[in-house]
Amino acid sequence: MVFSQAKGTCVWDPEGNKYIDFLSAYSAVNQGHCHPKVVKALIEQAERLTLSSRAFYNDKFPTFAEHLTHMFGYDMTLPMNTGAEGVETALKLARKWGYEKKKIPKDESENGAYHPVSSLYWDPVGSKALIVSCCGCFHGRTLGVISMSCDNDATRGFGPLVPGHLKVDFGDVDALEQIFRDHGERICAFLFEPIQGEAGVIIPPDGYLKSVRDLCSRHNILMIADEIQTGIARTGKMLACEWENVRPDVVILGKALGAGVIPVSAVLADKEIMLCIKPGEHGSTFGGNPLASAVAVAALDVIRDEGLTESMEELNEATKAFGDVLGLDLPEMQKQKPKAATPTSKQVCDRCGRDLYDPTDMEN
Repeated sequence: MVFSQAKGTCVWDPEGNKYIDFLSAYSAVNQGHCHPKVVKALIEQAERLTLSSRAFYNDKFPTFAEHLTHMFGYDMTLPMNTGAEGVETALKLARKWGYEKKKIPKDESENGAYHPVSSLYWDPVGSKALIVSCCGCFHGRTLGVISMSCDNDATRGFGPLVPGHLKVDFGDVDALEQIFRDHGERICAFLFEPIQGEAGVIIPPDGYLKSVRDLCSRHNILMIADEIQTGIARTGKMLACEWENVRPDVVILGKALGAGVIPVSAVLADKEIMLCIKPGEHGSTFGGNPLASAVAVAALDVIRDEGLTESMEELNEATKAFGDVLGLDLPEMQKQKPKAATPTSKQVCDRCGRDLYDPTDMEN
């Protein structure tokens, strides 16, 4: 399908056919396509100043930083561009914190250990800050990020991968506790999605996030929430972690932060963590640029002013039938949702010209 125009929840192809966009650009347009307030902010800023680089200050980033930190309740933010950049930034921050604050023995490769035969910097096995992530995770497609993936399609042909990562099954508190017990002194962070997206919209068991928070606090390990897809009102809360009243140590935002207009991402943390990165140790030519800052401020204002988090409960109730019928033409989903063929979902399928299979008649 080819898109040529979009507005709100709808998109059009070049022939003028209209569709409802349920994908929402992987949650990048929570405000709707081409929201007029965001587009206006983009145009007005584009006529004034688009880039200053990190060598100079601009008058828009402070407003963006204030908006972001106040709305999400953290001391500081480090702006980037894409979601993957945000994740990479969080990983660097976690390792720096691990060495400086947790006092994990530093990786010898930091001293530039040189291998005389291969002419490559070598990465010795042993003392290094480890990061735990979940099987089924998706945090981007950069080399450092895919090194955490369990998906062979994501990693095949791209090695050697970046070392220093441990894997655990998503939602398995016991497995996480065991890996913390075995390697806790060397683990600097646990990175996770509150709801796994690429894996199939996997929601963890009730209480999982609280248990993760408790384990991370007990073992002095940073809890890093990748809220790029789940954050900014996508689940009915500003952050999905809020459903269990959990406050991560580090939060990564992206996608809807730019409202589908321009790439904007950010890492949020308190001073004790964020200030581990000193000036000059990390940055981005375009991160926090005035154009992106103006767009992000408008994007956040739309979420707040239009009450998008509050309206989610009503929207969830109105669209519950879609969840009932989703995937019911697949045998494996029929087994999981045998009671989903409610009168309402039957009406939805009838209107769409689709049939609901009888879960008790799998052979036919």
